[in-house]
Amino acid sequence: MRTRTPMALASLALVVTGCGLLPGQPKAEAEQSSAPPPPATTAAASPSAPSGTPTTQAAALATTRSTMTPTFRLDVLGLYRIEGKHLLARLRVANEGQENLHWPSHLADSFRDGVEWDTVSGIGVLDGPARRWLMPYRTAEGTCVCSTKDSDGFSPFIKPGGDAVEIWAALPAPSGNPSTATIVTPDTPPLVDVPISDEQPPGEVPDLSGVTAVGHPISVPSESLDKAEETADDGKDLQVSLSSDVLFALNKATLTPRARAVLNRTAQLVDASADTTVEIAGHADSSGTDAINDPLSLRRAQAVRDALGKLVKRSDVRFGAKGYGSRKPLYSNDEEEGRRRNRRVTVTFAKPAPEASQPSSAPQVTVIPGKAGLKATTKVEGQPFALEVTGLKRLPGDVGILTYRITNQGEKETWHHELSRSTEWMSYRYIAASNLRLTDVSARRQYLPGRVQVPRDAKVDAYCACSEVSGVRLGTEKFGPDQTRDFWTLTALPPAAPSLSVKITTFPALQVPIS
Repeated sequence: MRTRTPMALASLALVVTGCGLLPGQPKAEAEQSSAPPPPATTAAASPSAPSGTPTTQAAALATTRSTMTPTFRLDVLGLYRIEGKHLLARLRVANEGQENLHWPSHLADSFRDGVEWDTVSGIGVLDGPARRWLMPYRTAEGTCVCSTKDSDGFSPFIKPGGDAVEIWAALPAPSGNPSTATIVTPDTPPLVDVPISDEQPPGEVPDLSGVTAVGHPISVPSESLDKAEETADDGKDLQVSLSSDVLFALNKATLTPRARAVLNRTAQLVDASADTTVEIAGHADSSGTDAINDPLSLRRAQAVRDALGKLVKRSDVRFGAKGYGSRKPLYSNDEEEGRRRNRRVTVTFAKPAPEASQPSSAPQVTVIPGKAGLKATTKVEGQPFALEVTGLKRLPGDVGILTYRITNQGEKETWHHELSRSTEWMSYRYIAASNLRLTDVSARRQYLPGRVQVPRDAKVDAYCACSEVSGVRLGTEKFGPDQTRDFWTLTALPPAAPSLSVKITTFPALQVPIS
């Protein structure tokens, strides 16, 4: 065993040798044929290694593997809360293959312009109640407070045969002083329910004075099955986007008879909120000119303002109305579905306090046509493909993690491009495995993949909170014969639903219990 000793954190970069099984170079990932074990979280008595045991031999608290390169294994060795407000994550990267593994690209921050290939800046922690994607701290010079090539002296390649490298990252602690956390990375399914220790971590603790916290807002959208409205929840505000095609006739600003039912639900949400200010914004698609879209979007916002003013029962609410024309699209205007969703009036107000959910005593019933159980099959370019939903885990804040496995059971290498061909794909900065829906049929509502909102210059870029399939992970939609890949997505979950219908790409819908 070789040990390197960097300045911060008593090195935490060790290389060990074990046994290897499968090919590991990113270029060879498509040839991976055996199914990797599903990502798992295994609790241990303590994040610390036993006394006298080298940290590289410590049992992992949780383990996950790369979606694109399953021979890349990531272990959590410890998660420590420092001063009640910081987290120190100790992790181990292992090569389970038979070829050199270039590993930093799996953990570099993919939200930043100019990827930092010599750091592990993509390690994050999910804060569901606050709707934040927490990233490693930055120094005053902008350096990641995490393992870097300069500070830890690691090699970008891990040798085959079970070699491993230990890494670390310092991040803000999630809100609410939780006993566990969910670790997210650009390349693997999340590590859920990792225990947090309040004990002193082994070795030196990095200096966290003067660091800058980095976190991105998360929005979890849902929409009514009749397409009348779409709601985005960022943990602080609700943005209820009402379809102009439902509220108004073409080029008109007079509310239709159907509009009242849609506005009634919005008024009930406003009444449940403690906010005294409600902002109403009219939006158009790009099919008209500013001379037409600007005044029309304003008149439509004013019509909704006047109607809500009569429907909302609270007397302390003030309503504002503005029109933005086509300047703030939510989706690409290049396709009809995107244009339809951009024609909207958005009502924004503080999120109502969650109601206490009551567990259902009724037996679970599959209420929609679909294949019972957690497995389904389909054909992709003539090849048989299999789906297995491996979990739908509820997290604090009424969000959840859906994990699923897809296997090419055929004899030919096949691209499953439908993974990224959702109706929202052009609204993301990069394509991702976003083509899925979770439906609560009894409430007539469906839930879409979450979005990580990253401010950049004068705009905000949206990234799917799901498996990436672009850039260095461009080949993730390609499946060799008998090849299996594990995918995931973050989504909102209705508070009291025991199960949801899950529709993934072209597979039949499955009724999946929420755990």
